[in-house]
Amino acid sequence: MALTEERAIIGALSPSRAGDFMTCPLLYRFRVIDRLPEKPSPAAVRGTLVHAVLERLYDLPSEARTVAAAQDLLEPQWRRLLDEAPEYGGLFADDEERDRWLTEARGMVERYFTLEDPRRLEPAEREMYVEAVLDSGLLLRGYIDRLDVAPTGEVRVVDYKTGSAPGPEFEAKALFQMRFYALALWRLRGAVPRMLQLMYLGNGEIIRYVPDEADLRATERKVQALWEAIERSLQSREWRARRSRLCDWCDHQELCPEFGGTPPPVPDRDPGLSSRRSSHRAASDEL
Repeated sequence: MALTEERAIIGALSPSRAGDFMTCPLLYRFRVIDRLPEKPSPAAVRGTLVHAVLERLYDLPSEARTVAAAQDLLEPQWRRLLDEAPEYGGLFADDEERDRWLTEARGMVERYFTLEDPRRLEPAEREMYVEAVLDSGLLLRGYIDRLDVAPTGEVRVVDYKTGSAPGPEFEAKALFQMRFYALALWRLRGAVPRMLQLMYLGNGEIIRYVPDEADLRATERKVQALWEAIERSLQSREWRARRSRLCDWCDHQELCPEFGGTPPPVPDRDPGLSSRRSSHRAASDEL
């Protein structure tokens, strides 16, 4: 989905990178400014695989969208991912570990069918890239897993998660991503999506939320405030580390002051402006 008008762009932000900055400004810097490499994790690649299967499930005729058909897509999609990123083959110690991983992916695909019947759906969009520019010039961008449009024109934004549903204290953080997408769609199309739906394939739960204009205006203010905080860090060249439980999964502990490390000098680079759209998604269990 391309922008229909050109506007002076002051920066670009996706839900993932906004989440990084809220979690830890230094993590945002390492990923966006330094662009430090990170090792793909089995959980992240599993998320990419399951998403690919569910995307291609809807290429089949409606009556053919069965559990067995979805399971049959796993092996060829895994081979495709290996062709695109051969390093994924080194994720596992041996074939037995890889087979257990594939079995977990099969379980998530099967669990999807307990949440909805794909034979009764015809998504309007899958893996939809969307971008919209706010009045400030901030570019919002990202990929939406699925967009459903009812005959009456009402829109439902659907996102698959291969983890388990969060507890109440973390639900707002999960919904921020969906509000971000709803804001981009609203600014792009002029209509507020009717429903935001998160489908957790790890434990078979669904979180639904009905947004309104007040919600999305509040989201816009939050996104704008985040960008202003990023700009202050860009100008001061100070990126504060924020320790949390997520540090256990961070690849950059040896460079982090919280763990006795020293970050490298900050490179001169604008965040996220060199390329609006990559050729494919990076592996992420957030997808």
